[in-house]
Amino acid sequence: MHARQLITLAVMIGTVGAMGAQTTTTKTPAARAAAARRKAAAAKAAAANAAPDDTKAVGDIPPIEGAAKPLFALRYIDIKVGTGPLAETHKFYTVQYTGWTPDGKKFDSSYDRDSPFVFAQGARRVIIGWDEGFEGMHVGGKRRLFVPYELGYGEAGHPPTIPSKSMLIFDVELLGVSDTPPPPPTPATPPPAKPDSSQEAKPQ
Repeated sequence: MHARQLITLAVMIGTVGAMGAQTTTTKTPAARAAAARRKAAAAKAAAANAAPDDTKAVGDIPPIEGAAKPLFALRYIDIKVGTGPLAETHKFYTVQYTGWTPDGKKFDSSYDRDSPFVFAQGARRVIIGWDEGFEGMHVGGKRRLFVPYELGYGEAGHPPTIPSKSMLIFDVELLGVSDTPPPPPTPATPPPAKPDSSQEAKPQ
């Protein structure tokens, strides 16, 4: 067989093989529809999870150019996930806590006083890091908060215990969530007083 015939035969074999491969990979209409649905679902999920475009016009907000940059952020680690009610916004939180500066020095602790702390979330009666730091917690949960100074005591700090521009570290425990401030704990009943010996009746 001549070389030209061999080349022609090889080309014919390759063409048939390609046609067979194409035939075996051809999708049925149902398979193509399923693939299209999966592709559309993936695109929809990607669009839902995409970061919002902060530069486009929305309503009366004019468009701008540029990219949004983070300024500062609160960080946390859940030590224990609670199983009680969710820490809803604008509720009263009852918590126990201990606070440290980054060098490990404790500056405050409700545990040491054996007195839980109560505050109204969102009322700005505590540092911003606390107003935001309990989000997503459930009663019974414990969390470590890493509060940047911008969400803590600011540039001035809180001398002499908290230096200027100091990040704060808190271990917090969420004990309760309520619509109104919880009543103060009932004081323990004191023991009966001993009678004053000077006032005791003397035998006649």
